[in-house]
Amino acid sequence: MQRPERPVLIAALLAGHAIVSGQVALADQTIPRFTPVPLAEHVYDGGWEHYVGGGLAVFDCNGDHLPDLFAAGGENPSQLFLNTTEPGDAGLSFAPQTPDDLALTGVTGVTGAYPLDIDGDDILDLAVLRAGPDVLLRGLGACDFTPFDDLAFHSGDHWTTGFSATWEAGNILPTLAFGTYVDRADPDGPFGTCDDTLLYRPDGQTYGPPQRLSPGYCALSVLFSDWNRTGRADLRLSNDRHYYVRGGQEQMWAMEAVPRLYSAEEGWRPYALWGMGIASRDMNGDGLQDVYLTSMGDQKFQLQSAAADGPVWEDVTYGYGTTAHRPYTGGDGRPSTGWHAAFGDVNNDGRDDIFVTKGNVEQMPDAAQKDPNNLMLQQADGTFSEVGEAAGIASLHRGRGGALVDLNRDGLLDIAVVNRRAPMEVWQNTREIAGKTLGNWILLQLRAPAPNTRAIGAFVEIDIAGRKITREITIGGGHAGGDIGDIHIGLGDAEDALIRVLWPDGTTGEWQRVKSNQRLTLSP
Repeated sequence: MQRPERPVLIAALLAGHAIVSGQVALADQTIPRFTPVPLAEHVYDGGWEHYVGGGLAVFDCNGDHLPDLFAAGGENPSQLFLNTTEPGDAGLSFAPQTPDDLALTGVTGVTGAYPLDIDGDDILDLAVLRAGPDVLLRGLGACDFTPFDDLAFHSGDHWTTGFSATWEAGNILPTLAFGTYVDRADPDGPFGTCDDTLLYRPDGQTYGPPQRLSPGYCALSVLFSDWNRTGRADLRLSNDRHYYVRGGQEQMWAMEAVPRLYSAEEGWRPYALWGMGIASRDMNGDGLQDVYLTSMGDQKFQLQSAAADGPVWEDVTYGYGTTAHRPYTGGDGRPSTGWHAAFGDVNNDGRDDIFVTKGNVEQMPDAAQKDPNNLMLQQADGTFSEVGEAAGIASLHRGRGGALVDLNRDGLLDIAVVNRRAPMEVWQNTREIAGKTLGNWILLQLRAPAPNTRAIGAFVEIDIAGRKITREITIGGGHAGGDIGDIHIGLGDAEDALIRVLWPDGTTGEWQRVKSNQRLTLSP
């Protein structure tokens, strides 16, 4: 797979745009409206080990083409919510399942989970993260799970808060990365006692002991990404400076035979963040993956440099409206704390927006206690405007994991958030807004032969009336949870689009013209 040609950076220059209260003044925008979905109560709770985590895995576990929700519980039981929405229903509906249905009886301390097809049988499995030994669950179909007993996967007693997976060339099993947090066994802790990231590379049909990626700086988000389009995914870590205190930074590991950190000589720029989550997407049409990094205080939106050979991402300016550094409602003016982040086109205008869950760690006095989730709409000039309150998702609970996913396959992205010490929330996106109808869309599912049945590592190129966007298919990032399933593409007024897939095996599919407002599956 080749790195795309490097066009001139097309991100908007902000000179001449009016700024009002730190946001770009808007002449016209379509703000989506979200309505709360009734849900059986589920609360992520617990002591110090569950100040972080609270992840949400979103995936179709029973083959009915509707995404189901697996929510971490911390000291409470984890919970699977089956999506019971019937075709034509006006509202979303979910039915809770018991922990016994998940092979999780007696498995406590769950911080998060990620779905993936580990064994290549085309049924999604679960990687379950814990304050304790991590667990790999084999999906049996019909939302039934059992622990894998034939992979030789053995996890120590870690405090795990991040995960990602990729298929390295020639392997029949995925490479797994578990981001660990503070080493609870270190008597000198907690400050300065960050644990190492654990890398499980397969040896044939099983896993051996993990490689320790050291130094570890308390990773809270982990993501494999083929950032330079070479066909090899490298490993990005977002780390929490609250516990590494000094000397640490964000990290990217080159996934060579012996993994190594990228250096400043190669272009890597050190950043020290209270790093909580990673979202990745090509946001300016140059085919390269840009990132949004959540933190305490400013959030970082960074565009990958098309002019550099190395791993260089550059901060956008304050005027883009993406820092989300203070609450926009609730009356608390202290700095915000961001957790899960996701890109997605919530109003189907053809431009990706940004969603962030927010909430105080616990009772940190220097950070906002009333800290609403963010929904930042991208405008035609590339800037963003906060619309969370108007859209109806400005919850003041302590948000943690989240998802921006079309939960009823109607072409509109919905929102779900796991909260700490408060009930989980789900909001449904509605189509009609004051007489307006949101734009057109396509839902795209990728299927590939075993072992990598969900085509992790593929790139999807979409040409919408001459404007090209690129999606990388990954599993990981976010905060302690992620989704796998349909790729949502907003089209605006366009009635069709050209689509092709660059598959993980290096083959490139033909361009196909696809009509709008439909769900389809592509295979090699």
